[in-house]
Amino acid sequence: MPELELAPYAVTKSTHGRRVLEPSPPGRSEFQRDRDRIIHSAAFRRLEYKTQVFVNHEGDLFRTRLTHSIEVAQIGRSIARRLGLNEDLVEAISLAHDLGHTPFGHAGQEALNDCMKDHGGFEHNLQSLRVVDLLEERYAAFDGLNLCFETREGILKHCSREHAAQLGNVGERFLKGRRPNLEAQVANLADEIAYNNHDVDDGLRSGLLTLEQLSSVRLFAQHLEEVRTAYPDLAERRVVHETVRRMINTLVTDLIRQTEHNIREHAPRCVDDVRAAPPLVAFSTEMHEFNRELKSFLRTHLYRHYRVMRMTAKARRIIGDLFQAFMEDPRLLPPQFNPQAESDRARSVADYIAGMTDRYAIREHRRIFAIEEI
Repeated sequence: MPELELAPYAVTKSTHGRRVLEPSPPGRSEFQRDRDRIIHSAAFRRLEYKTQVFVNHEGDLFRTRLTHSIEVAQIGRSIARRLGLNEDLVEAISLAHDLGHTPFGHAGQEALNDCMKDHGGFEHNLQSLRVVDLLEERYAAFDGLNLCFETREGILKHCSREHAAQLGNVGERFLKGRRPNLEAQVANLADEIAYNNHDVDDGLRSGLLTLEQLSSVRLFAQHLEEVRTAYPDLAERRVVHETVRRMINTLVTDLIRQTEHNIREHAPRCVDDVRAAPPLVAFSTEMHEFNRELKSFLRTHLYRHYRVMRMTAKARRIIGDLFQAFMEDPRLLPPQFNPQAESDRARSVADYIAGMTDRYAIREHRRIFAIEEI
């Protein structure tokens, strides 16, 4: 969308800057450059083999962190266009938001956070920022990807005051109680829409969820009934796709309508007004409750399903074993992750483990602990 068509409270093509000054890119905006750098990064490619819910080897058709990030970007861009926001910035944030995620999904993050409890903890949003600020090694003039302030701000969705105080200007809003730009707010809720609805799809595909179970969820039941009434002879797989598609459309439409209402009520005239206002991108009260009900159902019936919990237990053991082994003997680490100072060891180990794919972590565990691998 050309800059003149952006709403006055949107982020324009200009930026508060990069950590290392660079000339403006010819032929593309600053945020298009950010998006391109993210897509070409090694961390982005590794998302192909990182768990969303199901570990990569459990099936080729389940979503991964990569496909999830692409879906978030698609939903986010659609919302941004309707609201007159900067689509390129929403896309860059969406594609980068999971770059710091561990292998094995949330189970991996919880396990690594447990390992790091005496060393500052581990949180994947902070790790995503660490990836784009420091860990990517592609450019001669700087570490990381040297992304714009607005993209980095959107990647850092939440943060403790203790950590925020160490992050310079990108952490200031957590200390001052301010909001990020609207593009970051859109990317955040596009993420929620994507993972809730696509976890429903993957849960049904895996057989861990059934249509009968999901009929207890009002948002799902409403659209399932519509599809069955309109297409009584439709095959079940297409019934599922049609139902999930309609759920996403309902959530997106409600989000746009409620956000437009919030913007009219608070009348922001610029990005600074957005930062001082309450969160403006939001669902209606009714849709928020429907969405909360869906999340609660997934937590109980999918994320805590015994088959998922078995893989969760394995993931915790793999990450815990690797962390302990590397802490006890850092010579097992690749040279680029072997810290010069003992005080840096835990964070270097966490960087290495967080960057692993599911299957790499499994192989690394086997290489270190399995006798037959000697």
